[in-house]
Amino acid sequence: MRTKLPASAVAGVAILASSAAAFAVSPFTVRVPGAADGGRFAAAQIYEGFGCTGGNRSPALVWSQPPAGTRSFAVTIFDPDAPTGNGWWHWTVFNLPASLRALPEGAGDAKHPHLPAGAVQGRTDFGTQGYGGPCPPPGDPAHHYVITVWALDVDRLALDEHASGAMVGFTLNQHARGKAVFTLRYGRPKPAG
Repeated sequence: MRTKLPASAVAGVAILASSAAAFAVSPFTVRVPGAADGGRFAAAQIYEGFGCTGGNRSPALVWSQPPAGTRSFAVTIFDPDAPTGNGWWHWTVFNLPASLRALPEGAGDAKHPHLPAGAVQGRTDFGTQGYGGPCPPPGDPAHHYVITVWALDVDRLALDEHASGAMVGFTLNQHARGKAVFTLRYGRPKPAG
């Protein structure tokens, strides 16, 4: 026996299906020049400290085709594999202008940032402002570092440089029109002995 759905229910399902399809085929993309999605971080991006040795420079990023109506961007780098129970924030930068389509390598340097005027870098889980590169525990399987460019529906977030990654992430989810994701990996061997 077939049940006939009311016209309003059919219309609602059609709207949901078309919205999901539009989001699924969104052309909004981000890439790290010279790296493949799912590839490894370069030594230049690895944290300097906590037993890691690297350049601690944020990767260059290039993005394209954000959703219509984007009023600003934000960038986050998050490690969901960190053994903390809730991941690890490696970088949050927000209030990037809607006209921006790239950041150079090293843009996240806390002392000498290469960011547009008005951009704000939040606090990482290292407890510092600016970019903090990968530095997983020795012997862990390679961690995944999720680089996300967020297209936002506001010109500015009402946050400052003291905002934690969790607060920035919460606020970004409230204002996201779309997001582009690129993942890199990094692991380090367990010391011998």
